[in-house]
Amino acid sequence: MLTVLGFVMIATFLVLIMTKKMSPMAALILIPVLFCVLVGQGAHLGAYVLKGVGDLAPTAAMLMFAIIYFGVMIDVGLFDPVVRGILRFCKADPVRVVVGTALLAAIVSLDGDGSTTFMITVSALYPLYRRLKMSLVVMTGVAATANGVMNTVPWGGPTARAATALKLDAGDIFVPMVPALATGLVAVFLLAYVLGRRERKRLGLLTLDDAGTATGRAVPAGEPVLAAATGGFGARVRTTVLRTAALRTAKARPAAAGGGNGGPVSADPATTDTAPGTDGPAPGTDDFQGLDPHRATLRPKLYWFNAALTVALLVLLVLQTLPIPVLFLLGAATALTVNFPRMTDQKARIAAHAENVLNVSGMVFAAAVFTGVLTGTGMVAHMARWLVDGIPDALGPHMGVVTGVLSIPLTYFMSNDGFYFGIVPILAEAGAAHGVGALEIARASLVGQALHMSSPLVPAVYVLVGMAKVEFGDHTRFTVKWAVLTSLVVLAAGLLYGII
Repeated sequence: MLTVLGFVMIATFLVLIMTKKMSPMAALILIPVLFCVLVGQGAHLGAYVLKGVGDLAPTAAMLMFAIIYFGVMIDVGLFDPVVRGILRFCKADPVRVVVGTALLAAIVSLDGDGSTTFMITVSALYPLYRRLKMSLVVMTGVAATANGVMNTVPWGGPTARAATALKLDAGDIFVPMVPALATGLVAVFLLAYVLGRRERKRLGLLTLDDAGTATGRAVPAGEPVLAAATGGFGARVRTTVLRTAALRTAKARPAAAGGGNGGPVSADPATTDTAPGTDGPAPGTDDFQGLDPHRATLRPKLYWFNAALTVALLVLLVLQTLPIPVLFLLGAATALTVNFPRMTDQKARIAAHAENVLNVSGMVFAAAVFTGVLTGTGMVAHMARWLVDGIPDALGPHMGVVTGVLSIPLTYFMSNDGFYFGIVPILAEAGAAHGVGALEIARASLVGQALHMSSPLVPAVYVLVGMAKVEFGDHTRFTVKWAVLTSLVVLAAGLLYGII
């Protein structure tokens, strides 16, 4: 009974948020409360919720101070050179923009923290996506998938958990997996290229000359012509879409067909910031203001101090000198005090980022209700045991492949702690009975991380969708299929290279 109700609860949650019948925060709270009562454990609801909140409280604190810290770094101009460099590389070409998204997310992911990766990636690229009227869900999907592959670095979490659970060396797990993970990363770049081509087909193409002026390039017949003028990075950009009745007809036809073969990625109005009913401007009326290069919060004289502080913070994070929440707490306090000595200015900076802090921390505590009930009632344990017990004996010698396949859904519906400490040891025992080594099981357990980073149980994903102003349901609907495909590529590469 608990097994069935567990799957039904998860399915209900996903359906409600993907169809937008409920907000993610409300669904994360109300759905598990309802099912807790249905399984007859309503009397223990308070204990389950408090246990979940207690487990996720350090994560919520880390995210709160990390958002403040990186928000201040954006305010003072630390990432402006990065954005200018990306603009020069992208040249307003949607293909380069999406590939650049994957590249930036992969590079920043080396710090091992998904929240940091998403904050930097979205801060750098959000103005460019808005400026070109590209689908923001493409940005969130590519960034999450790239980060998921890179999340397997030994200091990122999953590898360390697998090593701890099976009493193995993290290096012995990770190093042989590098070729398979590299193949997965190549798959992400290929995905970014394909999605970029779709965006280019939908939007046309602009190029930026060396002075930063946008100039038009011929686009295929039936595509809207974009003419833009800008005074350089961060300046006000006015884009005019020249339309005729024929162009409107040409644009409406693929949208009505749901995108068709190679059609628009964001034909769904909810997934594009240019569609009616979204927070983005309508075509022809956009007057977008990016990061102002003359904003009052810039601190050019403190640039190298802020850069050194950020590098030191990331190094200490990788070395795990102090708990991550403590590092970001100290970092945020130092950044505010040095860059904005006046108390009124500090209050203004905190207030400027309060919306992101509230949205993200609220989602984390709402997710604590979901995980608390799922774990406390025993549903997650029964679901996992049902899946493991359902493995036929004939698959015993192939437990590496079985583990890789199971890691895809299980790391989506479970926390990494639950999967690596609760399920992987069971899979390792089953593998040992058939001569499959623990190292092979541990490597296979990393396969599902590309999908895991878009799980509703991962707090960092709320940083991503919140800063990008994308509905979580839209992100889920768009990303899951590509993340699953990437995970399968990693698994296939592991088998091809003889790693799994």
